[in-house]
Order: sequence, then C-alpha cells, then structure tokens
Amino acid sequence: MDKKVKILGAGLAGCEAAYFLAERGVKVTLYEQKPVKFSPAHKNKNFAELVCSNSLKSMREDSCQGMLKNEMRHFGSIVLDTAYKCSVPAGGALAVDRDIFSELITQKVKNHKNITICYEEVTSVDTDELTIIATGPLTEGKLYESVGNLCGQGMAFYDAAAPIVMADSIDMHKVFAASRYGKGDDDYLNCPFNKEEYEAFYNELLNAERAELKSFEDDLTVYEGCMPVEIMASRGAETLRYGPMRPVGLIDPRTGHRPWANVQLRCENREKTMYNLVGFQTNLKFGEQKRVFGMIPGLENAQFARYGVMHRNSFINSPNVLNKTLNLKEYPNIYFAGQITGMEGYTESSMCGLLAGYFVWCKLNEIEPQLPELTTISGALLNYITTPNKDFQPMGANMGILPALENHIRDKRERYMALSIRGKESIEKISLDF
Repeated sequence: MDKKVKILGAGLAGCEAAYFLAERGVKVTLYEQKPVKFSPAHKNKNFAELVCSNSLKSMREDSCQGMLKNEMRHFGSIVLDTAYKCSVPAGGALAVDRDIFSELITQKVKNHKNITICYEEVTSVDTDELTIIATGPLTEGKLYESVGNLCGQGMAFYDAAAPIVMADSIDMHKVFAASRYGKGDDDYLNCPFNKEEYEAFYNELLNAERAELKSFEDDLTVYEGCMPVEIMASRGAETLRYGPMRPVGLIDPRTGHRPWANVQLRCENREKTMYNLVGFQTNLKFGEQKRVFGMIPGLENAQFARYGVMHRNSFINSPNVLNKTLNLKEYPNIYFAGQITGMEGYTESSMCGLLAGYFVWCKLNEIEPQLPELTTISGALLNYITTPNKDFQPMGANMGILPALENHIRDKRERYMALSIRGKESIEKISLDF
C-alpha cells in the first residue's frame, strides 16, 4: 500500500500525528493556513501555538495529567519532549516559554525528510484520500462547512484566555514568591488579598462590562475548564476563593497568616519578563480588565502584554460519527484528531494526535490496532468521545473517567498513585515495534 497521508492543521494534534507517521516512513503532507490566514485567536506564525495558557499542567505521577504524560511518552510525543526542553518554573506543573516551544516544534516538523509543508487554506475534504483532520476548535469558513457536511451539524462552546502582564510593572513590594505547600522553587508570584480588598475587587468584577459577542451566532455555552472569571464570580462570592483565588497552602510573609484570597502569577517565558494571571480567563472589555485587575494587590500599575479574550470553539458530535479508531463511520479514510473531537486540553489534544497517527499507521500496514485500555487516561477519553451521549460536551483528563480499583483505597493520594501505576502498566501493553 502507498504510505501517504494528508494532515490538515499544524497545531498540537497535527504535529504529533505528522511526526509519529513520518518517523515510521510515511510520506506526510501537512497543510497549515498560517501565515496565509490567521484565526481570530492565533497570532504566532509557527506551528503548535499555545493560545490560552502556557501550562501543560501537572507532572505528578499521582495525577491524571501525570498519567497522560506517561502515555504520551510511550508514543514518543514530540510535544512532551519539546515542552521539557523549553520549560519555565511552575511548581509541580509543566509550563513552557510558548514562543520557544512553537519555534522548536516548527523546526523539527519542517526539517523532517518525510514531511512536506503546504501553507494554504484548505476548503474541502476529499473522502477518497487518507486524511487526518486536526484543524482544531477554531475550524471555520468553507472547511467548517465541509466538515459539517461529513459529520452533520457541528456544535460550539466558548473558550477564554487569561491576561499577561509585564514583570517590570508589578509592585514587588506587595507580592511574594511561593508555590502552594512549598512545592517547586517559589515559582509563582502571589498577590494576597485581605477580606476588605477581596470584597471590593469582587463587587467591581461582578459589575464590570463584558465585551460583546456579536460575531457569534450561537448561544453562549462556556466550557467549565476555561470558565471566564467574571462568570465564575456570578455564581457566588465564595466561588473564586475556592477556585482560582484560593489561598490554601500559602502564607503571606507580611502578616504571617494565610491570605483571605490570592491571585497567582505564572511566568510566561524563561527571562521572566511576563506573567500570566493564573485562572483569570476573561471576556471583559480591555479597559475594564485594566481597571478591575488593577485592584489586585501588586498590579495597580500593571502593563498588559496581552488582554484576556474569548473565542468560539467548535467540535464534532464524535459519539455519533466516529469509530473507536477516530475515523468516520461513513467515510473510513477520514480521521479526526485533537480538540475538534471533544478531547479538551493541550495534552489531551496531543495524545489524540498520537492515537490518530497510530491508527492510520495500523491501517496503512493492515494491522489490527490495540485500543488503549479504559484504565488509561487516553483510553478512557477515547471511550468517552466515541460512546453515545445525547448531552456530549468536551472532556479533559480527570480521574473520574477511570474505572475503580478492584480494592478500594481510602487515602486519595495513595488511590491516585495506584491508578497511575495501573495505567502505566496498561499503556505499555500497546506495542509500537512495527
């Protein structure tokens, strides 16, 4: 069989699939519309652009994200390998300098002898060609219509990004460096609130003016994992204190006590010249962001390198249209990968790209693929997006999607570690020695 594959989209999933296949001798043609055309949320001309956060989340073995990283590692993830090479301090999380990250992946993909890059906007899908569609949740225009024709009516939710501030504009006398419970090397800057400061901030946030969403025709449906902070605040005065402004595990050195509330800032680059407001995704008007977020202790005179934005994310009704091998039931040559399938998150999208690459390789070589077991995060997510569900919504990695242990362990940390060990043993059953 002629080993050629077309891949649409050079995001995380597309790059993973392209590199996985190219490393195994498949001739890949990778289509990317940037820099010919940019979506409303993309700014960087390079591949694998991280639009929202710069964090790939926890590295702990006893976490769902740690489990997923083990599974990505087993498949030879280019995203994970690159992330470690350009990581920035983030406590127990894997955060990256997003510009270096994208540049390194771009060069590695472009320079592969088996990958040909086509910079153009693809507007249709040929169902006779072996194709992986990894165009992401911002798929739009004629391609969106073509995908809709193949899959039926698409769905959408709204995603949001947090603001980034310049380090030299932060009042270092009011913030302190620390990671929760002492994990990491004081990798976060913390902006502590007393009760009065928090209440004043909360009231202004609750009443701040939001940007209009005139360009979007759908009703506003917000993904829980990227909930705008102002919408979260509308759920009650204590919601933020148990969410992105939780003060647990921190001691304010000025008072010797735990703050009433706290905002954490995570460095965006290795030089630590920019910081991201952790968990502060927002759709407030830019002027309102400067005014309200300027009430955060230490950010009174903050200069914004990027204001928070909200954009529409689209995904297919995967349970209705996809096989367990990520190809369409009606058009088996057409595979999907990444967040467009409903696997929500950076690492989840990357893993989905690896799985799509693996399934395509099996097809090319007429090999029966080994599905990852439900005891793995990737297997559980794959099962979730391909199992009938009338209320299907995107899902990120979490321990709740895994089957319970045979012998229940009461201690949460010990239970999660046992789940992680079981998952690692499961993923290693998939042979990649082709």
